[in-house]
Amino acid sequence: MHTNFDGTWRTLLQPEIEKPYFQSLSSYVDAERSQYAVFPDEANVFSALRYTPYERVRVVILGQDPYHDIGQAHGLCFSVLPGVKTPPSLVNIYKELESDLAIPIANHGYLASWAKQGVLMLNTALTVRAHEALSHRNRGWETFTSAILQAVNAKEEPVLFLLWGSPAQKVANNLHPRHILLKAAHPSPLSAYRGFFGCKHFSQVNALLTERGESPIEWRLPENPVLE
Repeated sequence: MHTNFDGTWRTLLQPEIEKPYFQSLSSYVDAERSQYAVFPDEANVFSALRYTPYERVRVVILGQDPYHDIGQAHGLCFSVLPGVKTPPSLVNIYKELESDLAIPIANHGYLASWAKQGVLMLNTALTVRAHEALSHRNRGWETFTSAILQAVNAKEEPVLFLLWGSPAQKVANNLHPRHILLKAAHPSPLSAYRGFFGCKHFSQVNALLTERGESPIEWRLPENPVLE
């Protein structure tokens, strides 16, 4: 498995990459790819780190498992490639954006523009076997993504964490109190009505960033996204 990220992320995570668990994980993912379709493509596994350099991380959105249908996952949580139907959870995110900030629902599901503004869009597992949700769970990804989160946790400037659903919220136990944790139900159709709708996380993030003199996140997506 090719770890195609560099900069400060490479410096911070190189010790993890050299550990036996990561070597085993890498071998496991390579073996899976030799037998099955695995998502995302190898080039996109670490997209979250490549789109959002460590120094630019201001917000973290934490997902769980990559999408497992063809053409969807590309390494940013909740995001799908241009031309792919917007998944139900992302449709609900768009509904909340419309309610919260009057942003019209986007005609695509490609969220790279958020990542480029400092929103680290991280899943806790970074690969999945096609059509088998959670199939690469407990193989080592959670240890690696925990190391990513601990690197963010070490930042002196407070980071805003959007924690949607109980699995994401468990992460909060290990974060320094200087960081700002916004919690809500998961945006999936099963739970969005239990506290995701109406959470107003997007306006809260921008208010908090503006308070400290930073530019807000432009949550409105480009109409015609260019794949990068």
